[in-house]
Amino acid sequence: MSDIDRGVGRAYGVARGPDEQYPDFPKRMTFLINPEGRIAKIYEVADAGGHPEVVLEELRQIAKFE
Repeated sequence: MSDIDRGVGRAYGVARGPDEQYPDFPKRMTFLINPEGRIAKIYEVADAGGHPEVVLEELRQIAKFE
């Protein structure tokens, strides 16, 4: 298990509260970090199977304009 002390989850605001469903697991979120180290986009993951392709397609579109 990663992030055992949940520090990263708390820092990014994805830790669940003790009263939420599945409190031992973080919320499914993806953070797109730009080259400067800033968060460029936040994705709430609803479809874990299709999510990677959504992010990759957005990255392809961004790359076209650079």
